[in-house]
Amino acid sequence: MRPLQLRPRAAAAAGPARPRSLPGRLSLRPCRSGRRSSRNAPVAVAATTRGGGKTTAAAADVVREFYDGVNRRDLAAVAPLIAEGCVYEDLVFPRPFVGRDRIIGFFGEFMGTISPDLQFVIDDISAEDSAAVGVTWHLEWRGRPFPFSRGCSFYRLQESEQQQQPQIVYGRDCVEPAAKPGDLALVIIRGVTWILERFPSLANRF
Repeated sequence: MRPLQLRPRAAAAAGPARPRSLPGRLSLRPCRSGRRSSRNAPVAVAATTRGGGKTTAAAADVVREFYDGVNRRDLAAVAPLIAEGCVYEDLVFPRPFVGRDRIIGFFGEFMGTISPDLQFVIDDISAEDSAAVGVTWHLEWRGRPFPFSRGCSFYRLQESEQQQQPQIVYGRDCVEPAAKPGDLALVIIRGVTWILERFPSLANRF
């Protein structure tokens, strides 16, 4: 009687199986902020692939292009990034700017009155969400930090069939105040709350 011999499996002989490529898998590529110095680390931005292998700009890329256009004082580059019905809130102003034309008009005034040496510098930017982007930034004048210029912004974006890339449909800017009340702010909040608790109808005037 012949002894039983075990034969190795064909898959094992061929070596370990390679993982299959997944459809629609995200490819990461480094993207740096507009800062001239190398103090900021590269940020990984996902490049999404659509049908036919065409790559569209990620939401974070669009926001970077927006700041780059503002820094270059290039309204023609900024305008296509903003949706027709966009709402932009700068909390320095009492009311939001509604519509692309009004927003472009505002940035046109900004570019015409502010020195081109004053530049936005992105400190950090979120790149995980395809429809919402958060940014922290500050201003620099000839490479030096500008006083009271730190800020944070939020942008919501939607795909545009005409532009073949996401467009900004909502934005909000919050800038560092020049006057910093510190603990006095808590006293003010407590005082306003005390008044509203006794006169609730006053809240309707806000």
